[in-house]
Amino acid sequence: SPAPVAAHDDVVMDSALFINTLRDFHSSMGGSSKIPVIGGKELNLHLLYVEVTKRGGYDKVVSEKKWREISSVFDFSPTTTSASYALRKHYFSILYRYELLYFLKSSPMPHQISGTIDGKFDCGYLVSVRMGDETLKGVLYHCPDGHRSSPTSGDRPIFFSPASCCNNNNKNNNAIVPYETTTTTKLQKSGGGRRARKRRASDPGRPKPNRSGYNFFFSEKHSTLKSLYPNREREFTKMIGESWNSLSPEERVVYQNYGLKDKERYQKEMKEYREKLM
Repeated sequence: SPAPVAAHDDVVMDSALFINTLRDFHSSMGGSSKIPVIGGKELNLHLLYVEVTKRGGYDKVVSEKKWREISSVFDFSPTTTSASYALRKHYFSILYRYELLYFLKSSPMPHQISGTIDGKFDCGYLVSVRMGDETLKGVLYHCPDGHRSSPTSGDRPIFFSPASCCNNNNKNNNAIVPYETTTTTKLQKSGGGRRARKRRASDPGRPKPNRSGYNFFFSEKHSTLKSLYPNREREFTKMIGESWNSLSPEERVVYQNYGLKDKERYQKEMKEYREKLM
């Protein structure tokens, strides 16, 4: 493993020295120190490192839940959502092992990665991946052969969005991204969902209505519960609602982003649809 070429206090005081040592560190470890962008601006990695180590380092900041406090130091736009989550993610991927060497003076080993499958559905798996001391939960989508393409650089894997992997016209793939769900949303209560289905039935070429972030969450959670509790399906709506309410803002924004992307998809398709009618 590499040895530190400067003292922690020196890299804290000198941002140029910090950037140079960070680049050298990642070069020796085979990693990347590319500066991420949050809210349209490059993230100040030096400031992030200073603020985290000032509070005792990554592990202590995580245990004491101080990421929101750290995010307040940055001049993020009011429209920037989940800034604390983004800071934590980028710190772990770019600065955590650097912190081990320069701040904690321990040997930074390559991330040991292990994972488990928490649930299975038609388009893939619900997984938990452990990277060092960090556990990440997410969805691993399995794409049909027709959706695969060769990597553009080396043998790195290519990830697809749910919509690109699951054929929405195939009812067997409705576990993750169906456009018609059984969730009782406000739209369906008001009859909007029924009207949308009637319009699509009368005109199959009409774009499928967009779904909310909660719809995506409901579909994902429903498939998991169905495999775990096949005889308790009547309770799923209540159980999923309680799970949604218990999500942190950072976890919830993932599904809300799905909804925003689907809304953009619907607006684009509706524009094209109206132009064809005209």
